Amino acid sequence: MDQELQDLIDKLSADPEREQVATEIQALQSIYGDEAVKVFHPSQEDASNGNHSSENNGKIRYEVTLNLSPPYEDVSIRILVSLPPSYPTTSPPQLQLLSRYIGAFGVDSELFGAVLKTYISITGVQFTPDTVCVFDGLQNVLDRCVRWYEDRLNAEKAAELVREDLESHHALDSEEGSSTQSPHESRGQENQSNGSAAPAALPSGVHMYTAEPITDRKSVFIGRAFRISHPSQVPHILQYLLSDRRTARATHPIIHAWRCQVGNVLHQDNDDDGETAAGGRIAHLLHILEVNNVLVVVTRFFGGIHLGPDRFKHINQVARNALELGGFLDSSDAHKNTGRGKQRS
Repeated sequence: MDQELQDLIDKLSADPEREQVATEIQALQSIYGDEAVKVFHPSQEDASNGNHSSENNGKIRYEVTLNLSPPYEDVSIRILVSLPPSYPTTSPPQLQLLSRYIGAFGVDSELFGAVLKTYISITGVQFTPDTVCVFDGLQNVLDRCVRWYEDRLNAEKAAELVREDLESHHALDSEEGSSTQSPHESRGQENQSNGSAAPAALPSGVHMYTAEPITDRKSVFIGRAFRISHPSQVPHILQYLLSDRRTARATHPIIHAWRCQVGNVLHQDNDDDGETAAGGRIAHLLHILEVNNVLVVVTRFFGGIHLGPDRFKHINQVARNALELGGFLDSSDAHKNTGRGKQRS
């Protein structure tokens, strides 16, 4: 045991009004290990933030180092425990996250604030006078930090999927023209060699326009537009998209709507792909924009946080961006690229 901490415990044990605090610190040592609890010595940065010595006007300060729960046990956090003179009789402790990073992710102000409010928040720990509660607070903070860390890991994975998708498409574009075999034919042969029934290429004459993704609270939305000439092309295009493993792994890979004029007959249809009413909203967008001979597909990677009505806003926005990129909104030149993103044909 650290001698400085033992001296603090001995001093507190000699004071009948603070004996409970001494017993609680010893309990924390037995739970988390002797090395996890130490007398707080502020760094220059801590001192500038108002974190001074271990004892200040009767306030006791010590820090606790905790490892996140498996499978993240290699990641640790440091928490400052501040006990006012009236703890635990009438006042709760205060916890502060000392760590500026959790793993590779910089801690944001929202998490810092949530830790500070541990004993005054409805999502925190209820303080009961005359009852020690540091352990409950530490566990609450630990659970909160694990969830925060998992959210960052999930967001990073979603972003990586998008980057891989865009890099893959870019690589295929770079190969185009340098080989007698088109990128789509190459992918089709790969699918066939793996026993896949997915088509080898987009239907002849069909072009794909991919807008820049929109990311909101870890959900990622990607819009694509295809110039079509007959309704029979639609299922082949959808199968082609699903032949890409990154797209197929999305929560909603092929939310879509299409309109196609054949002679004097306008054919149209849509599908939500599990995102209720989303396909219908894209169909309504195509209707009010009076766009024909087009299939619009939106892929959504769900990030774990429900977006409410905002998800429809993003679906419509990436759909419109893809239409703009493909020149569908340019009446003077249907093939002019005016949107954001990249063309692939």
